[in-house]
Amino acid sequence: MSAPKILLAYAFAPVPDPEAVRLWQRELCESLGLRGRIIISKHGINLTVGGELDACKQYLRRTKAYAPFAALVPKWSEGTAFEPDAAEPLHGVDRRAPWRRIADFPKLSVKARDELVAFGIPDETVVDENGVVGGGTHLSPQQVNELVAERGEEVVFFDGRNAWEAEIGRFKDAVVPDVRTTHGFIEQIESGTFDDLKGRPVVTYCTGGIRCEILSAAMVERGFGEVYQIDGGIVKYGEAFGNDGLWEGSLAVFDGRESMDFAPGAAVLGRCAVCGEASKQLANCADPACRKRLVLCASHAGASCEEHIAA
Repeated sequence: MSAPKILLAYAFAPVPDPEAVRLWQRELCESLGLRGRIIISKHGINLTVGGELDACKQYLRRTKAYAPFAALVPKWSEGTAFEPDAAEPLHGVDRRAPWRRIADFPKLSVKARDELVAFGIPDETVVDENGVVGGGTHLSPQQVNELVAERGEEVVFFDGRNAWEAEIGRFKDAVVPDVRTTHGFIEQIESGTFDDLKGRPVVTYCTGGIRCEILSAAMVERGFGEVYQIDGGIVKYGEAFGNDGLWEGSLAVFDGRESMDFAPGAAVLGRCAVCGEASKQLANCADPACRKRLVLCASHAGASCEEHIAA
């Protein structure tokens, strides 16, 4: 029995009617037995879905047939497992007949929002048929290494993810902004915290590349003179170099796997928030009212963050 597949992709292009696209995408995923998260906005689509390989391929083919999404470039990874066959239908209608549902995603979520990534600058972000206008220069994974070989320590890696994601993996000597949500980036950049980087080559990076499309444009707009972004993000860089490149540790992912490695023997950078033991596993704080994510070892799975332990 083949393993389930997880498909990650995004496309920036003008979408005239995000709500209509949302309804179509939900119907399409339900008909194919896919689960995951999809966001549509006037700027394009951002998606992570999982299920049987054939279902994912059908989904990708039919989604790319819609002109604004024709440039979707898929990033594939292995899912954990399929759920045991269940009797309950999806959303009241049993459309999953030939399909098995992936265990890595508890449900299907398809939403229309103002932004594909919530930086809080929906009106500043401009897209055309070629993507985001005014963003950083795209570099392939190989070009990233070439830039570092040529410019050395002058190059700065700038993490475009939430700080907790960087606890288990990051580029060597990267700048990691102290943000818990994406909204915090613009505030920190505008505060002058990173003004000393404005004269240096800055390579922004994130999981699949989408956050850096917007972040790099925002940095250029705010006076950063030499800004780059990695084509395909950490995912494509890790696929290219495994443990032998400039990436260190594990990649945080937003599904039931929590983290993934690009090759066996990846460095374990994370430290359990309770005991300090090396770990690459991320979890939610046990307090249901708390939204913090933290690194926990197997012995302390289900623990609370420091704030709620003290409480």
